[in-house]
Amino acid sequence: MTSSQTASQIEKVLYTAKTHATGGRDGAARSSDGRLEVKLSPPGSNGQGTNPEQLFAAGWSACFIGAMGRAASAQKVKLPADTAVDAEVDLGTVGDGFQLQARLSVSLPGLDREVAEAVVSAAHQICPYSKLSRGNINVELTVL
Repeated sequence: MTSSQTASQIEKVLYTAKTHATGGRDGAARSSDGRLEVKLSPPGSNGQGTNPEQLFAAGWSACFIGAMGRAASAQKVKLPADTAVDAEVDLGTVGDGFQLQARLSVSLPGLDREVAEAVVSAAHQICPYSKLSRGNINVELTVL
């Protein structure tokens, strides 16, 4: 089965992450290069592993900081050394199905609020995770 969506075609692949998962939410996942090996447990369970929502939140927040770096550079702004993003990803139900929603709380200490908001807004347009979510899930951005 092959699935394809209409989207912008990548012109040059910069990196391909390869993982192998077994057991679903009660399983494990590992990367092909051996740098990532995690046990998985359902959210809210007493299992010893992480879950896809935590992994998504961690990846998005890290990527968003990178996107803010690009946005800040384009705006001739220096990001504070202690820039941080707290991501919350909710898993919930919609009718008979499941849905995600997210909140990103961004800390840019020392930056003027208007400048910080401009950087966050631009980063949300740059970040691949933000692009992935746009129009698909509810996302709330907050500048702290």
